[in-house]
Amino acid sequence: MGIRIGNAPCSWGVEFAGDPRNPPWRQVLRDCAAAGYTGIELGPIGYMPEDPAILFDALEENGLELIGGVVFRPFHDPAAWDDVRDAAWRTCRALAAHGAQHLVLIDSISPRRAPTAGRADAAEQMDRAEWTAFRDRIVQVARLGVEEFGLTVGIHAHAAGFIDFEPELERLLDEVDDRLLKICFDTGHHSYAGFDPVAFLRRHVGRVSYMHFKDIDPKVKADVIARGTGFYEACGQGIFCNLGTGDVDFPAVRRILLEAGFDGWCTVEQDCDPTLDVDPAGDAAVNRAYLRSIGF
Repeated sequence: MGIRIGNAPCSWGVEFAGDPRNPPWRQVLRDCAAAGYTGIELGPIGYMPEDPAILFDALEENGLELIGGVVFRPFHDPAAWDDVRDAAWRTCRALAAHGAQHLVLIDSISPRRAPTAGRADAAEQMDRAEWTAFRDRIVQVARLGVEEFGLTVGIHAHAAGFIDFEPELERLLDEVDDRLLKICFDTGHHSYAGFDPVAFLRRHVGRVSYMHFKDIDPKVKADVIARGTGFYEACGQGIFCNLGTGDVDFPAVRRILLEAGFDGWCTVEQDCDPTLDVDPAGDAAVNRAYLRSIGF
């Protein structure tokens, strides 16, 4: 199969299923295909139809394959566990119905972590008991995906959650069986956190099952970290820029993936605020052209 390039609804500003600012899902499929992608993620469960027949026809009409889906929920909050489990089960069911492979788990933004996104030395840490319970909730959802639905499950570090910084990600990987939990590696979030995505990928590429391609504007990053700007406000300030214009070395990423024999999907994600003066379809086309220019 080789390396294949997809995109995701978050590139159109879709973060939450019920957000009235979301563009129509059929428009996102059309835009994605027109920009030259052959696959797309599900987006937050409930954004695209959960009736497999409706979504199947729309994907086929646009020549798109469903790649995977994300459970972006507060794994850190025990009071939200019922919501996490419901979203996970519905996402697994939707992915399995379309033969999609990748279930991505993300601890969503915590008010305890939001002001210190990108500043590992200042971030609040969980105590041992809280960490253990947090880890075990992630493991439960990973088992659901792997053992009940036959999916490949990857953990995804994300700014302002409790899997944000490289030491937290590596701690989780050390404590969870690699047959159960792989890595969905996001180049941009790793840079946002203040670490070197190329160096991390080189060390851990054997456990990476899925890639998210995201770039970071270094000037915006420096400003939002200095000011303690919230994640969504940072998106509105353009912290996630077009691929190849930020601080992520994508040619080096490509070399590492090819040398490791990586076989699968790399999905472009350029989170944006859809209420601002943005051009998601245009950005998607520019990003696809850039990736082609460096051999993807």
